[in-house]
Amino acid sequence: MATVGRVVVLLWVDILAMYAMYVMMAYLTNVWDISFTKAAAIVNIFWGLVTVSPLFLTFIVDTILGNYWMLLTSSVAYSVGLGLLTMSTPPVLANSMGNCKEYKPECVGHGQEVLFYTAMALIAFGMAGHLTSFNTFLAEQMVGDEDGLDESTFWRFFFGVLAVIIVTFVAVLGFPYIKPWSLRFGIPAICTLVATILFFSGSCSYSYFRPQGSPITMFFRVFVAATLKLFHRSPKDPGDLYEIHDPRLYNAPHTRSLRCLDKAAIVIPTQPREEQENNIWRLCTVTEIEETKVIIRMIPVWMTFILCGVVSALGFTFFVAQLEHLNPKVGRLKVPTVVLLWFFEQAQNQLAKLYIKFANYLAKSGLGKFAPFIGIAISMIIAILCCITAAKVEKHRLEVVQKHGLVDKPDERIPMTMFWLLPQFVLLGLFEGIFNCSAITFFVDQSPVSTQRYLPVFISAVFGVGILGSVLSVFLVGKVSERGGKMNWFQKNLNASRVDKYYWTLAWLMGINLVVYIVVALFYRYKESELEEERQAPEFGGIEEPYDDNSRCWCCCC
Repeated sequence: MATVGRVVVLLWVDILAMYAMYVMMAYLTNVWDISFTKAAAIVNIFWGLVTVSPLFLTFIVDTILGNYWMLLTSSVAYSVGLGLLTMSTPPVLANSMGNCKEYKPECVGHGQEVLFYTAMALIAFGMAGHLTSFNTFLAEQMVGDEDGLDESTFWRFFFGVLAVIIVTFVAVLGFPYIKPWSLRFGIPAICTLVATILFFSGSCSYSYFRPQGSPITMFFRVFVAATLKLFHRSPKDPGDLYEIHDPRLYNAPHTRSLRCLDKAAIVIPTQPREEQENNIWRLCTVTEIEETKVIIRMIPVWMTFILCGVVSALGFTFFVAQLEHLNPKVGRLKVPTVVLLWFFEQAQNQLAKLYIKFANYLAKSGLGKFAPFIGIAISMIIAILCCITAAKVEKHRLEVVQKHGLVDKPDERIPMTMFWLLPQFVLLGLFEGIFNCSAITFFVDQSPVSTQRYLPVFISAVFGVGILGSVLSVFLVGKVSERGGKMNWFQKNLNASRVDKYYWTLAWLMGINLVVYIVVALFYRYKESELEEERQAPEFGGIEEPYDDNSRCWCCCC
């Protein structure tokens, strides 16, 4: 287990890149002098790509690359991306191009823009690659170690985690006091390069697992086979459909819903049966078809998660824009603004733990299968409260702005403590904490075993579509708000805008979304939860099966 420390060190990369992205709104609005809505669009597109990409990267890992190569390539992309981000700051590029060397809009030229957008794409790939493979690769190293979790392993893992904690404290407490943007981005770039080199140095000692193929191909095979037999009539007796009857294999019972997909299991009598069985793209089993049906039935529930992603996008865009020019002092002590991010994460983690206790209580009452459904509904209610709270706080902030004549002075500090924003950050953390755990648990409980590793990625991708959709929502709401010659709610700076009305709009939309979710969930056909006993299992139980255990650990520990 000498390799565990070299793997854990990759957490440096994620922590430092998270910080770099957290301050991106301030960088774009202050240095580039672009509107806060355009800056929010850039940040939302970045985070949308980060959350959507793992769906495709997981497929590539399982079919082509494997976890080691995904981690290595994504870590290199991290290093290059943060390096280019550093070079995109005006003073760094000015040394070679002879332009002005100040952090001002006139110093941002075409060269800086090209480097910046290239860097954002590389960092997004790096972050998505780590989300895809880090946990699974770490589990593979534990499985591949013959000595197990000995004392040496424990201390290596302990010091690796300790280093991660130290890096976190440095990022949270130290970086806000570093003024030059080239250093704010340059220090993470250097640390990321060091972490990547340390990870690569252990390449000879890692345990490697060959890609075993992806269960996602099963869905494509079912649709292809059903399409090729579109004009064939399904047999009246479902027993005539193709199935492999083996006591060692799971056979799903046939259902009458979505019967058009049953055509994929039709055995054509005029063609050699053995030839058909050998062509998996023309003949699928009933079990494969039924597992595909299960995923299709989940799609309506997934669709209600998109608006949840729109609300989640507020945390690293508009909330940060509000926070940027509020008073960060408590008495004479200047508090780093990222402290509110710490409160957000604590609320997220603590409510996740509370949800697990709630789910276990319902399991003892025989109602465990309804715990995820209730959890998702509660998270949507909290999201509505978060939007309402943010609207009221923003209305108060605008009153302070108008009282002190700061509408046309967006760069000046507003005489209002930043802790006014604490309730909305905490509520957002509570919303995401219970939503992540309950949504993942819901689909792991209800999904086919073969696809459970992919379900957290599916949910993340739908959430990411919502984050990307927030760009469209701001555009549409702005266009609707200016009808009849009225002022657009989104002006160039936050002080002249009416973001509070946008928050109220999201609150109403989330209310409608909650009703739709309840209706969809009530019509969903549940099966008994398979995770009730596993939630109470020892932390390192079942280590022989890293893929399944990894997904369950994510679900239960969040």
